[in-house]
Amino acid sequence: MATGDRNDPFFSYNFLVEVDGLNIAAFQEVSGLDSTVEVVEYRQGGENMTTRKLMGRTSFSNISLKRGVTDNTDLYDWHKNIVQGTPDRRDGSVILLGRDGTELKRWNFRSGWPTKYTAPEFNAEGNEVAIETLELAHEGLQLD
Repeated sequence: MATGDRNDPFFSYNFLVEVDGLNIAAFQEVSGLDSTVEVVEYRQGGENMTTRKLMGRTSFSNISLKRGVTDNTDLYDWHKNIVQGTPDRRDGSVILLGRDGTELKRWNFRSGWPTKYTAPEFNAEGNEVAIETLELAHEGLQLD
């Protein structure tokens, strides 16, 4: 049996979100860090049994950011700029941290802008934290 370092997977609960180099808030959840390459099927003359599969366009999902509502309105104000017709694209990162707070992985997005803001749901019988959601469209995602 070989001895050596274990390569355990990282935990997903300790992360930061930066926009334009600033740590903008503590988020409960981040999702949508993915990309898809379109498959273009091509029939080649003389080959009747199969089709060729070529690479097409790459698309990126919107990034969804969820956090508890506070008196900080920076994210809503960014969305408000877009609603009022002011172009306001920003670069940002989602940073996975280790248990000791060191950076393990970084997903950088570019030219992001808020495409959707969702206010919290309210329920007089509940006792949950009020959660707001901001959805970001962007033009590229890269893992560093």
